[in-house]
Amino acid sequence: MFINLLAAAGEAAPETQFGFMEAMEQGGPVAWAILTVLVIQSIGSFYILITKYLEQAKVMRQYKKVRTQFWRANTLDEGATKLDKNSAWRQMVDDGIEAQASHGKMTDSLEAHDWMHGSLQRSQDLIMSRLNGGLAFLATVGATAPFVGLLGTVIGIYRALINIGLAGSASIDKVAGPVGEALIMTAIGLLVAVPAVFAYNWLQSRNKRIAELLTGFSTDLLAYINSNGAVKPMTAASTQQAAKTAKK
Repeated sequence: MFINLLAAAGEAAPETQFGFMEAMEQGGPVAWAILTVLVIQSIGSFYILITKYLEQAKVMRQYKKVRTQFWRANTLDEGATKLDKNSAWRQMVDDGIEAQASHGKMTDSLEAHDWMHGSLQRSQDLIMSRLNGGLAFLATVGATAPFVGLLGTVIGIYRALINIGLAGSASIDKVAGPVGEALIMTAIGLLVAVPAVFAYNWLQSRNKRIAELLTGFSTDLLAYINSNGAVKPMTAASTQQAAKTAKK
């Protein structure tokens, strides 16, 4: 008798499906719109992370040629041919050569030095501007994605309260869907924001390292131009050669 009553109660209970898709369907167009924004932010963040990492890795890889081949050349023109075309380092060398060609038009030696220094600095700033491109998007995603998810949370809880008011009771089948949707939106917002913040900080630290290398190269290049090739930096190859000479 008791078992039959339980079976009858189970058959009479409403069969409500719970899950991600069910929660999104209950959320309607607003929930889907918020999810779409978060997905776009996530895809954009990973796209920028991958492309900027490859771009940074290429610049750092090309720097090895600067240390091992460029400074061993007899002239700037000869050294430029040993660097990859359209590379950051080749751009600075080409701008240095162009500034050197304009050197004779300066009547004051100090003005000539400032002109070449300014030309190399503009070249470096242009390179860093390209490397920093897209990082603002990562910062924006990291700052706004939690709030976009929070918007979905607020809307989900609001819908749960409406269902409670209409039903007159806080039954689980009335509030589970909207509350579940709210929690899902919060989680998705955090999952989008945290990788974006990590990617932004990591790429920024790598850009700072590249900026240091570019500044050092610009200083060495300026000294080389002003000394007519007499001043060269101590590269890895020249250091090894000096060590071999000292041992003899």
